[in-house]
Amino acid sequence: MTQYGPHPVERQLPTEEARDLMALVRELVQREIKPAASEEEFAGRFPRETFRLLSASGLLGLPYAEEHGGGGQPYEVYLQVLEELAAARLTVGLGVSVHSLACHALATFGTKEQRAEHLPGMLGGGLLGAYCLSEPSSGSDAASLRTRAVRDGDDWVIDGTKAWITHGGVADFYTLLARTGGEGPRGITAFLVPADAEGVSAAPPEHKMGLKGSPTAQVHFDGVRVSDTHRLGEEGQGFAVALSALDSGRLGIAACAIGVAQAALNEALAYTHGREQFGRPLADFQGLRFMLADAATQIEAGRALYLSAARLRDAGRPFAQQAAMAKLFCTDAAMSVTTDAVQLLGGYGYTTDFPVERYMREAKVLQIVEGTNQIQRMVIARHLAGPESGK
Repeated sequence: MTQYGPHPVERQLPTEEARDLMALVRELVQREIKPAASEEEFAGRFPRETFRLLSASGLLGLPYAEEHGGGGQPYEVYLQVLEELAAARLTVGLGVSVHSLACHALATFGTKEQRAEHLPGMLGGGLLGAYCLSEPSSGSDAASLRTRAVRDGDDWVIDGTKAWITHGGVADFYTLLARTGGEGPRGITAFLVPADAEGVSAAPPEHKMGLKGSPTAQVHFDGVRVSDTHRLGEEGQGFAVALSALDSGRLGIAACAIGVAQAALNEALAYTHGREQFGRPLADFQGLRFMLADAATQIEAGRALYLSAARLRDAGRPFAQQAAMAKLFCTDAAMSVTTDAVQLLGGYGYTTDFPVERYMREAKVLQIVEGTNQIQRMVIARHLAGPESGK
């Protein structure tokens, strides 16, 4: 992407290895992702070959252990890679984040044998994952999910429908949360379900205002049978598994949001420097300069916030509150910056001749996925003031 001044993440990379990794990512972005991003999104084409290339390049398993095919990178580095990918095409950046989310339960709660059997293919073997938590009647209230898994000897039989599943219908495996006990969060268990298991099917993708290249679909599980070796963690531990994954996933969404915002700011800078009105560049007008300054400040603050949370995670310290803050602030910032970028380009910003209209449409969904920003405020408030009275 066009860049004015030093690259915004250059000073944030902690090691020479990380800087070399980022150089690889930027080369791949410029050669394979960015040139056709607008055309591919307009056509609604899912970039499966791009994900295979990312897997072969070691970029689908960056935050996971090298012994299982991961990159062994700290979250601080992984998130900056996500930002770079999302700035080129959000379908790709968000897809990597969702894949990492789908790998989390196995990598964190799986047995040694489960990790050895499945993780190499998931992290570097070209497989792509999806995360199945939300349902048609339970989104923010995830603890009320209805998909059920019933024990049958050494197997589990799963019935239910998941909704709003990124990569639904194109994933190779699903990390699934299902009810195995009574009502509430303690009756939920996590499972690893191969996409080609008998009884797994996907509805046609949803028609969305943005992210048209990223399929979002309901996934149906009709009498799907998996062995107990596909259970991740203990019975009844699934809700804790889900929350653990979402804390990390929210940082991925925050990084993607800053990537989209940075891309929008870069377009606005290029346009206002190149477009003249009243005999001088638009970038000379103080009112527009202030909009650019505000956008850059929001981006810098958001980047600092998600990196601060990532460093807590890397240090093994609690970071759930900071992850919610980062997701909230960064996605709100992306919505603000992309809206202003459209305004700065005037009528051109409202056309598909420039990508800022796409960035604005894409930014909206980031305020919704992996916990709406209203849910993030609830999470933050509970960390600050404790549970609501009567809870």
